[in-house]
Amino acid sequence: MSILAVTGATGFVGSAVLAAALDAGHQVRALTRRPQGPMEGVTWVAGDLADTAALANLVAGAEAVVHVAGLTNTPDPTAFEAANVTGTANVIAAMKAAGTRRLVLVSSLAARMPALSAYGASKARAETLVEASALDWTTVRPPAVYGPRDIDMLDLFRAAKWGVVPLPPGGATSIIHADDLADLLVALTGNAAPTKKQIYEPDDGREGGWSHKELAQAIGQAVGKRSVLAPHLPRAVLDAAAAADRMLRGDRAKLTPDRVSYMAHPNWVSRFDRAVPPGIWQPQIAGPEGLKATAEWYRRAGWL
Repeated sequence: MSILAVTGATGFVGSAVLAAALDAGHQVRALTRRPQGPMEGVTWVAGDLADTAALANLVAGAEAVVHVAGLTNTPDPTAFEAANVTGTANVIAAMKAAGTRRLVLVSSLAARMPALSAYGASKARAETLVEASALDWTTVRPPAVYGPRDIDMLDLFRAAKWGVVPLPPGGATSIIHADDLADLLVALTGNAAPTKKQIYEPDDGREGGWSHKELAQAIGQAVGKRSVLAPHLPRAVLDAAAAADRMLRGDRAKLTPDRVSYMAHPNWVSRFDRAVPPGIWQPQIAGPEGLKATAEWYRRAGWL
């Protein structure tokens, strides 16, 4: 029975990876910044990405490391460097010291366009570190990830409930359910040659992704609306909204200037030439099915 080490295991994607790893029969070592209750098959390692002793304990004797932890949004763009770049460098150093060879890095489609956002730039630098590491690495760039417990797309579901989903300027995006992404990440921890030193861009199997309006309508249908009003907002309006969010919520603001820069780009569709080979993984949860199930979970949890 192999041991998988997982960073970010208490977050949205990481918790799905934890469940997928246990379902696949692995033992898991999971890094956590806060005390966790006992979980069968899981050894919690107290610490964070800056704690070199914790990282050493995390990766020692592990078959592979799934590096999920990272910062996706912050009012302070300089914080991306410490979390996403230095944190990844620390994971690599710990793996080299322990002799652990296999690394699966969770990056982002934002890494394709590092000039657009500080977040994307930090993910691109993390990828560069991994590629130069001499480890047996695979990098996964997920598109928009959704599913139960997700808070990033929750606002879209809440807006759709009222029949209006404000959109960024026209464009298209791919999506993927967290459970599908987790199954992929666990599958990649094996040593199959085609997965090594590759960058993959998975999705829900919808060719060409979703136009913003298509996705808004699909979310509307998931919450029980036959149709929703989905206006495209100009970049200037989004910039003003980000400034207002910072004034209202301070450091808890979700719509930041950095995120606006990312959102305003017209093409976040996963590339077909970076698709995962079907023999390794295929998505199981189609968009409409997954969005409906997510809406139902939000309702049960009292979030919607």
